[in-house]
Amino acid sequence: MTTNPLTSICVYCGSSPGNDPDYLDSGRILGRAIGEAGLRLVYGGGTKGIMGAVADGTIEAGGKVIGIIPRFLMNKEATEKALGVLDELVVTEDMHERKHRMFEEADAFVTLPGGIGTLEEVIEIMTWAQLGRHTKPIVLANINGFWDPLSMLIDHMRDAGFIHTGHRVQPLVVNSAQEIVPAILAAREHGEGDEKIIERM
Repeated sequence: MTTNPLTSICVYCGSSPGNDPDYLDSGRILGRAIGEAGLRLVYGGGTKGIMGAVADGTIEAGGKVIGIIPRFLMNKEATEKALGVLDELVVTEDMHERKHRMFEEADAFVTLPGGIGTLEEVIEIMTWAQLGRHTKPIVLANINGFWDPLSMLIDHMRDAGFIHTGHRVQPLVVNSAQEIVPAILAAREHGEGDEKIIERM
């Protein structure tokens, strides 16, 4: 089967900058890489923290950006700035609608550092992969080892016998923002993300 073209990358990340300046820098670098590759950014619609950095980087590189945000977060994560800068801002009624729309709009998923909300988003997308609902590439942007504990937990659950379709729950672990888009493109070129298994880097 022919691999569908990669057109959009969904990025999950914190609406805060975090304590390590490399997190914010990585967001901006990833955004620029998405824009320079002619891809569209799908993200949570916020203009603050790492979220804002990814969007700014994509826009600066001439890329398209669609923000998807639930109505109740408009005043917390987004500002009027987003309405005039993003190519499209979709306001949903709740978090469930937001996550489903982000999934539909994206061909791959990248998780930068973030908090509980970011963790919940990537866990759900991995759960859907485990259940066979999709085979889109999933990347953990392991900036300065941020996602090491999650990788260890996944390995622990697999070893303990609770991930019975473990071949479907092996996100690409990429240690630098510059390597993320090339890693996704390479995975797609080899048919991974459609029918084949995504192998951990």
